[in-house]
Amino acid sequence: MLSRMKQYFRDRRDDVNDYAGGLGKWLLGLLIIYLLVTVVLGMIWSSEPDVYSVREHTRTVAAEMNREPVTGFATTVTMIRIAETLLDKPGGYISNDYFPPGLWLDNMPAWEYGVLVQLRDLSRAMRKDISRSQSQSAEDQDLVVVEPQFHFDSGSWAIPSTESEYRRGIRALYRYLDRLSNPEQPDAQFFARADNLSNWLADLETRLGSLSRVLGESVGKASVSDSLAESTASDPLTDSADGEMIKTPWTELDDAFYEARGSAWALLHIFRAIEVDFRSVLQDKNATASVRQIIIELEGSQGEMWSPMILNGSGFGVLANHSLTMAAYLSRANAAIIDLRELLSQG
Repeated sequence: MLSRMKQYFRDRRDDVNDYAGGLGKWLLGLLIIYLLVTVVLGMIWSSEPDVYSVREHTRTVAAEMNREPVTGFATTVTMIRIAETLLDKPGGYISNDYFPPGLWLDNMPAWEYGVLVQLRDLSRAMRKDISRSQSQSAEDQDLVVVEPQFHFDSGSWAIPSTESEYRRGIRALYRYLDRLSNPEQPDAQFFARADNLSNWLADLETRLGSLSRVLGESVGKASVSDSLAESTASDPLTDSADGEMIKTPWTELDDAFYEARGSAWALLHIFRAIEVDFRSVLQDKNATASVRQIIIELEGSQGEMWSPMILNGSGFGVLANHSLTMAAYLSRANAAIIDLRELLSQG
């Protein structure tokens, strides 16, 4: 009797072990499949959106709304398209993801942030300057909503989510677009003046200058601090200090590159819209060529990436340095922006 009981418990123990072993293999298989799926999704989600034709998109939206593409229509439609791309591209908006594969990705969140910064700056310019005839004019009722919505925390996952707040800003842009293009509601305005464009360009200069500096520091460069630059030696023949060596950490190289690439992607479409809406001003100031040069440089920054990773060769080394290449495009675009502002300031 005792031996039969021992045998019974041994059989039950073996059954439990077999079940646990089968369950473990089943769970391990599911885990492997899950990881493979997330890797494939991560590759798909890391694909950058394509560049599109602003003029063609503007004509399409105007036809769908049965409206004339009045001044400001192209810029507003472009803002909407940029914002919707952030939310509707493959994988959606992933900067606030807390689960794989979005949790593992860092290049696309950096790209999204670069796009978002340009969207925020333009929405502020639209509210502050472009939609108002003078400093004492009232702010547009919908643009008052747009600017703070796009300045909402870009990493909020819980209630309210970043996506829901940005959607609210997009809906406000649609309302502004509807009023702007509706001849029966003339309260929405878009003043395509040289001073309004110049004010936005002034902010853009600092943005591109900062991005170019960070990209250029991928190989390390000496930088003189303000205190050192202001100090003077009593002996003019005394050797000056070389300054502090500054170099972008290698863990941040790809983030800086993709933030710049996202900014350039957004600016490329914004300048194409500016070329449409501000064409009278640009022609009057002989500044059309400057805008075209900016667009050409921004187009160059969107070249196909053939390398699976961001290379960081020395300035004159064997390997490529993608950061320096991007910095060159942005610096040339920034130089053209400075020329454009000078032309706009002339009478």
